[in-house]
Amino acid sequence: MIDPALINFLEELAQNNNKPWFEEQKSCFKKLDSDFKSFAAIMATNLNQHDVIERAKTFRIYRDIRFSKDKSPFKTHFSINWIRAGLERRGGYFMRVKPHEHVIGIGFFAPEKEDLLRIRKEIELDAKEFRSLCNEDTFKKCWGKLLGDQLKTAPRNFNKNHPDMDLIKFKSFYFMKSFTDKEVRNADFSAVVNDSFKTARPFLDYMTDVLNTNLNGEYLL
Repeated sequence: MIDPALINFLEELAQNNNKPWFEEQKSCFKKLDSDFKSFAAIMATNLNQHDVIERAKTFRIYRDIRFSKDKSPFKTHFSINWIRAGLERRGGYFMRVKPHEHVIGIGFFAPEKEDLLRIRKEIELDAKEFRSLCNEDTFKKCWGKLLGDQLKTAPRNFNKNHPDMDLIKFKSFYFMKSFTDKEVRNADFSAVVNDSFKTARPFLDYMTDVLNTNLNGEYLL
């Protein structure tokens, strides 16, 4: 489970986002950071029961403020990416622990130019399976609606009157699920997260098939 002390620490950090305060809390931070990395590793083991995870990547708390107007030195959240193994498994799993704004996510955030074009071309050709996966009852109850920035008009070289233009205009394709502080503190939180990620597997596998084939359905790997 997530240590409840982590949520308390992040709440205090949001009110004291400065180096002197952080230095005073350094020993506390190091323990919470170590525990969080252990949680990430345990979750990777759980995910490997129904997927193949290459590694769990936890992010540093220190902000890069060189080009930012906000000079606060520390992030007020902890986060993890669980990266699926190999090109034959695209997409990934994400978690952010932030007081009152806890989320997990799956999908494809800001895909590279070539991948984005391939996804759009697949939707242009036939969006039935994509829509079916997104609207499947168990998946939709868990993950809600598709998220991601969208273009205001049709992408270049796409018919603006295409019936699936609502999907083609997306620039990212991901889903997020929110949790309260109370839910994150529950002993069964990791099981809920694992079950949610398991529910997302058909969507990730479909998108993997799209990105690893051409429009004729021929594998490129």
